[in-house]
Amino acid sequence: MTLAAVSDAGPLIHFAEIDSLELLATFDTLLVPKTVYEEVESGGVPAGLSDLSYELVEADERRVDETELDAGERAAIAIAKDRSVVLLTDDLAAREAATDAGVDVHGTVGIIALGYGRKVLGKAKSRMRALQRETSLFISETVVERGIQMLDEQ
Repeated sequence: MTLAAVSDAGPLIHFAEIDSLELLATFDTLLVPKTVYEEVESGGVPAGLSDLSYELVEADERRVDETELDAGERAAIAIAKDRSVVLLTDDLAAREAATDAGVDVHGTVGIIALGYGRKVLGKAKSRMRALQRETSLFISETVVERGIQMLDEQ
């Protein structure tokens, strides 16, 4: 099965914070909206991003009418809808808007679980815990433990 996804800035930033951008290679095709790349670039391009295989794509974020979302999140949702790919985001409002639009969504914990299930990585539990302890992502202990439980069930 071929997996394709489009990412907003969150997973790119959070995986970079734990030196784990390679986890995005779990997806056979990774799309990054130019708006998202510019957003990430404004904070300094994360180390390892140049080693990642991805395609920069244009999107008309105005097609997603969600005023509480930033342009990158709207662009990523528009691409996910247009291309029928998974949206990668950790933003709750973006997750809800995408789900309402019929888009499949994965956050960073889900990406780790998927990579583990596809045998792309080991040490999945420690990476889930690192997301909580070493990144700017707010993630509850409950979510981390649920993610670890998902790994144990595989």
